[in-house]
Amino acid sequence: MARIEFYKYQGTGNDFVVVDNRSKRLDRTDKTIAQKLCDRKFGVGSDGLILIENHDEYDFEMIFFNPDGSQSMCGNGSRCAVKFAQFLGIIKNKTTFLSTDGVHKATIDGDIVRLSMQDVAQSEINNYPEHFTINTGSPHYVIFSSNINDKDVKEEGATIRYSDEFAAEGINVNFVEKQSESKISVRTYERGVEDETLSCGTGVTACAIAHVLHGGVSPVEIQTLGGQLSVEFELVNGSAKNVWLIGPAKNVFKGEITL
Repeated sequence: MARIEFYKYQGTGNDFVVVDNRSKRLDRTDKTIAQKLCDRKFGVGSDGLILIENHDEYDFEMIFFNPDGSQSMCGNGSRCAVKFAQFLGIIKNKTTFLSTDGVHKATIDGDIVRLSMQDVAQSEINNYPEHFTINTGSPHYVIFSSNINDKDVKEEGATIRYSDEFAAEGINVNFVEKQSESKISVRTYERGVEDETLSCGTGVTACAIAHVLHGGVSPVEIQTLGGQLSVEFELVNGSAKNVWLIGPAKNVFKGEITL
C-alpha cells in the first residue's frame, strides 16, 4: 500500500488527477491505477489521470490515461499538465514537453495556457455528406446541428461511438452549433470516459477545423459547457498547420490517497 499525493486540475470543466511521478512511485504501465483514481464513487474522480515524469530531451513528459485506463492525447489535460509543471518549478512561462502524440510547446499567461497541437494532415480529415471525422491526436466525429443544448449527448454520442464502424477502437463524438463565422458551441461525448464531458481540447480543435472547412474563419471561439476556449490555425492545401489551443487551466485542490 502506497500513500500518494495528488492534485486536481481542471480546464474548462475537464477535470484531471495529476501526480508528480518523477520519483517513479507509480507504475506507468499499470492502467488499473487510472481506473481506481478516476472512479467518481470509489476514487478521487476525474476525466483522466496525468503523470508528470522527467525526460532527457524535454522539460518533462506527460503520461495521460482515460478513466478506463486507455491512453490518448488530451488537449485540456496537456494545458493542466503545463500549469502543474510550472507549480512544481520545472518550467517558468514557456515549455517544450513530450505527450502521447509527440512534442508540444506551450506558453503561460496567468491561468491561460496556449498549447501547440500537432499539424493535422489532409489525410486525417474526412469530409462526409453529414459529418467529419478528424484525428487531432485522438479520433473525433464532428456533426453540425441546431439546438445542441436540447440534445441527449450521452445517448446520441454512444450510439455513434458503439456503432459497427467505430465500436472496436472507439471515437469521440462532437455536436457543433454555428453561432457566427468565428464562433461555435460544442458538446462532446468522450470515449474512455463513456459520457459527456464539460469540455474536450482535442474535440474543440477538430470542431474548429471542421467549422473553417464549413466556411468559418480562424481563430475560432468555442463555447463548451465548462467555459470558453479558442483555436487558431492556418488551413494550407487542406491541412491544418500551426494549430494552437488556448484556454484556462486551474488547480482545484490537493490531497492524498492510499493505493
